[in-house]
Amino acid sequence: MTETTPAIVPQHAVRRLPRMAMWLFCLAFVVPGLFGREPWKGNEITALGQMLAMVDGTSSWFNPMLWGQAPDLDALLPYWLGAWAIQLAPDGMSAALAVRIPFALLLGLTMAATWHGAYYLGLSPQAQPVAFAFGGEAQPKDYARTMADGAVLALIACLGLAQLSHEASPILAQLCFVSCAFYGVSALPYHPRYSLLALGLGLAGLALSGAPSFAVLMATGSGLICWMDRESTSARTGRRHAWWLFAMGVAVTAIASSLNVWHWRLQAPHTTWSEWRSLLRFLAWFTWPVWPLSLWTLWRWRGHWTSRHWSRHVVLPMWFTA
Repeated sequence: MTETTPAIVPQHAVRRLPRMAMWLFCLAFVVPGLFGREPWKGNEITALGQMLAMVDGTSSWFNPMLWGQAPDLDALLPYWLGAWAIQLAPDGMSAALAVRIPFALLLGLTMAATWHGAYYLGLSPQAQPVAFAFGGEAQPKDYARTMADGAVLALIACLGLAQLSHEASPILAQLCFVSCAFYGVSALPYHPRYSLLALGLGLAGLALSGAPSFAVLMATGSGLICWMDRESTSARTGRRHAWWLFAMGVAVTAIASSLNVWHWRLQAPHTTWSEWRSLLRFLAWFTWPVWPLSLWTLWRWRGHWTSRHWSRHVVLPMWFTA
């Protein structure tokens, strides 16, 4: 007999992790990159120079330039956040520390959005564990909470975040706004108002952080998933959610066009096997240990993502990854 879900989880396996422990663990990851260091080379030192130029008035706020050169990571909102932080910083606080404060908050928001996004995906009907004949299976909220805890711990454990998550650069801003959009779509069947606010923040933030096309793709693709999903909501509600997402995609397009932030950012593909091998090795280490867990998850849930019934908790992360 084929089970409807490969999750066979008893109640004793989803004992709640103390909230204080999770809070302290996240805090221990955020704080070390905030104090007691100079700006790192590369993206962070370049971004700091752009922010200082905006504050000094030597660079346009809508067309950042440093010594006549456009930034390697072209964006608007991340540089605005850093410049505003410098302007609001108290006397005696260095500019390098001031700009790291809003980006530390973005990192914290990334973790919170990831937790809540995974939690609401875990509440999806098709994500629930097998119901035992005599009871004792994991309760829906306890199971979803355990999945959310694991998602945040996997995010923190990802080797690629060790440095980039502590840099005051557009890369961290993009990660945060992707997480907000992920939470918004995941929680849409449960809290439409909060979800729309998170989606608006995430998609608009991406458009202003150098990734407008990514925001449009996430909005339209997520809208299609909501349109096809018949398990989490009724058909009528799913279509309404889909139209909201399609409208947000149009709004993001309008915002990006009005601010002229559409730029070609794709690079030519690699032409030699040695370059591809180096890139694959880099990605394997950069995303460790998330990618083995993801592949194992796809294999365990293969009966769902190959079926005609769309499972939001499987298809939505696949679309964001793609």
